[in-house]
Amino acid sequence: MASTRRTQQERRDQAEAALLTAAAELVVEQGVRSLTLARVGQRAGYSRGIVTHHFGGKQALVERLARATQAAFVPGRNDLPPGLDRLLRLVDGYLGELARLGVFNQAFLLLWAEAATQPDLAPIFRERDEAFRADLRDDIKAGIADGVVDPGLKPDDVAIAIVGQLRGIALQLLLDPRGVDVEQVRRSVTGYWRRVLAPT
Repeated sequence: MASTRRTQQERRDQAEAALLTAAAELVVEQGVRSLTLARVGQRAGYSRGIVTHHFGGKQALVERLARATQAAFVPGRNDLPPGLDRLLRLVDGYLGELARLGVFNQAFLLLWAEAATQPDLAPIFRERDEAFRADLRDDIKAGIADGVVDPGLKPDDVAIAIVGQLRGIALQLLLDPRGVDVEQVRRSVTGYWRRVLAPT
């Protein structure tokens, strides 16, 4: 019995991954407004009914896609405790991911930008950005406690600035891939935050 349940779960996970990939591809190719359950199912090789079974509706699909795509931007942080090293790894890793801007990353950026004018998307991305800033605030506070981050800095302000800078660079790259040298920017930005956050 346990083996059968595992096989069913594996099939479910495989179907969900295929549906999310299809949704991300459609967002990149045609924008979120053109995203429908039927199109997602067709692109992934499933029926619309399977998409409905997994997500219920478009809003739930977009929410799940937002969470899945955001995860792609936060690589390799879980093995470090909160603090300056983890924050700098996030900055470096985020920009490193931009060098290989895959479909999930592109979809996230397009959804994030569209959230500014789409009331149904805005709450999803406000929540995701708040979680991002909260994580950064934890790193900044831990760095202050460790004596490696300037205690005069306001963690909220720094977190807003970092998220704004990273998202802004990503959107510029999406708009003009030839105009942004990601590796050069990566070195400059990571070094910039190391200097700015250091105690004076």
